[in-house]
Amino acid sequence: MKNSNKLVFASLVAGFMSFTSVQAQDKTASYGFKGGLNFSNLYTDNVDDNNVLTGFNAGLYAKFPITNSIAIQPEISYTTKGAELVYNNTFAQGTAKFNINYIEVPVLLVMNITDNFNVHVGPYAAYMVSGKTTNDSNFGSSQAELDTNDFNKFDAGLAGGVGIDLDVVNFGVRYNYGLTRIGKEDSFISSDAKNSVLSAYIGLKLN
Repeated sequence: MKNSNKLVFASLVAGFMSFTSVQAQDKTASYGFKGGLNFSNLYTDNVDDNNVLTGFNAGLYAKFPITNSIAIQPEISYTTKGAELVYNNTFAQGTAKFNINYIEVPVLLVMNITDNFNVHVGPYAAYMVSGKTTNDSNFGSSQAELDTNDFNKFDAGLAGGVGIDLDVVNFGVRYNYGLTRIGKEDSFISSDAKNSVLSAYIGLKLN
């Protein structure tokens, strides 16, 4: 199972690279930088009301038109996910954060509703590269690095959103719905917890 997960992720990365190599021969293709804010959470089969953690995303994208109104857009980015918990009880008050960082590769179908407005949807795959927990309370602050081997490093799911494309700048909002459980049976995270991320981004077209 682990090998198949890695193979899927590697295939998406290879697909992104091959799309990018074609760009040099396809004058209608475009590429650029993009980045923005993440508002992430963890959801489970029974609970989806954890507090939202604010993070960021940053990376590269390429856009390959198929018709005048449809394009394929592969991306590769560094993105933060996780959750935040604010607690206030008889013994302690504070904020605990669970941060996990991924290299993420979505491949999106972009459909232009108008010349400037689009909707986009597609799968994503991601690989966990690092993580940490922090706790700030009335008793002090602490921080601990996570061992990624304690988690399912591979994450995959569906992404969808809306965007506005101008001549040089583009921006939009997107939601990533994780389909892969991030916790193992013996981890401190619920074994059925999955990633949930709402992001707002701005992009800069380079050609």
